[in-house]
Amino acid sequence: MSKRVLTTESGAPVADNQNSATAGVGGPLLLQDQHLLEKLARFNRERIPERVVHARGSGAYGYFEVTDDVTAFTKAAFLSEVGKKTELFLRFSTVADSLGGADAVRDPRGFALKFYTEEGNYDLVGNNTPVFFIKDPIKFPDFIHSQKRDPFTGKQEADNVWDFWAHAPEATHQVTWLFGDRGIPASYRHMNGYGSHTYQWTNEAGEAFFVKYHFKTNQGVRSLSAEQAAELVGKDANSHQTDLLQSIERGVSPSWTLYVQVMPAAEAADYRFNPFDLTKVWPHADYPLQRVGRLVLDRNPDNVFAEVEQAAFSPNNFVPGIGPSPDKMLQGRLFAYADAHRYRLGVNHTQLPVNAPKATSAENYGRDGLMATRNGSRHDKNYEPNSYQGPAQTDAALSAPLAIHGWTGTHAAPAHVKDDDFFQAGELYRLMSEDEKSRLVSNIAGSLSQVSRDDVIEKNLAHFAAADAEYGRRVEEAVRALRED
Repeated sequence: MSKRVLTTESGAPVADNQNSATAGVGGPLLLQDQHLLEKLARFNRERIPERVVHARGSGAYGYFEVTDDVTAFTKAAFLSEVGKKTELFLRFSTVADSLGGADAVRDPRGFALKFYTEEGNYDLVGNNTPVFFIKDPIKFPDFIHSQKRDPFTGKQEADNVWDFWAHAPEATHQVTWLFGDRGIPASYRHMNGYGSHTYQWTNEAGEAFFVKYHFKTNQGVRSLSAEQAAELVGKDANSHQTDLLQSIERGVSPSWTLYVQVMPAAEAADYRFNPFDLTKVWPHADYPLQRVGRLVLDRNPDNVFAEVEQAAFSPNNFVPGIGPSPDKMLQGRLFAYADAHRYRLGVNHTQLPVNAPKATSAENYGRDGLMATRNGSRHDKNYEPNSYQGPAQTDAALSAPLAIHGWTGTHAAPAHVKDDDFFQAGELYRLMSEDEKSRLVSNIAGSLSQVSRDDVIEKNLAHFAAADAEYGRRVEEAVRALRED
């Protein structure tokens, strides 16, 4: 078998990859050493800017298999028949910390899916919690700034974290989730995933439904206490990456069962609270879980940088039968996610292997730009319509239209009968056992007691009391005790 020849990026053979060219033995390096300059220049550029949020991530390939008939609700081809399998890529992540952060920390987890369907890629961008901290995207940059490293101290500051929450009462529900028992998953395999947002499904008859996605782990939910997490971080800061990698390598394929809640579109307007509010869940008594299929991860990426870090998920990547809802946070993310990838990866990031369609091909008139790999030939036109058999529109909408009315302006969300920021946080607290409540109170107090301003503490205590009087009283007592020590 002949030995493979090392070449430069232009294909020229490399004579010496151990020694740089110099002016004489022991002399200075020569600018003419093209191989040296090429290697150093590429090395300087081999890392792209990390994500502002969800920087610390892990991922794997797998498939989704339909187990139940949902064609009454959606015409999506990859959900069209029981037994059908679709290749996918799933990226897990923490939210607030940087790429070098630890895995076992108290933070929501990203749960981002790319389905490589025959109708194009479908991206579902969610978290391991069914709700979020805010309900309007105009507050998102401010929220993230409050949670990430302070520009002066270079570290996360309790003053910033809790000051924002003091002015965002709608965050109380998610804060209760975050500081509860599921706030630190034991591994990525042992947590649920949620679409979180409300989406629209449309069937072949054109009937529209609003849906919420629930991916229930088949490994069972397992979480860590604050003490267990601190110990694990000290032993292996990459604990969740290690666990995911090793489990798949030894043939233990983690899996989740997908359920959806389905609301007929006509019921949304008169529902007792705004069904498009990302800070609220739909009670299962109103809209029970309906099983759809099984998600399985069975293959690790060969290159974490190329596949996990360059994976780009955009919730505006829909397929026929699936579309957006009036969820304001979702509406903002339809722009923001794709725009973030254009900045990080370039306008042609969709041509990277991890992002490119696999079960179909991309046919459009997008050309040129940095690192373009699909520019067409002399026979292909770069405009539409044309007379040269170029790709043309289908005239078939992906989803049903959303009705709109009223005046433009910066409106608050429409009021429903039971719209408030606290009742679901209170319901969640009252569902907990006494041990769960005690851990929740301890976790919140341990963080809130670090805040330097009394008025910020008082505003947050008022939120917990509004959710449940006992909840507020216990947190207040715990914070007071820690501040008096």
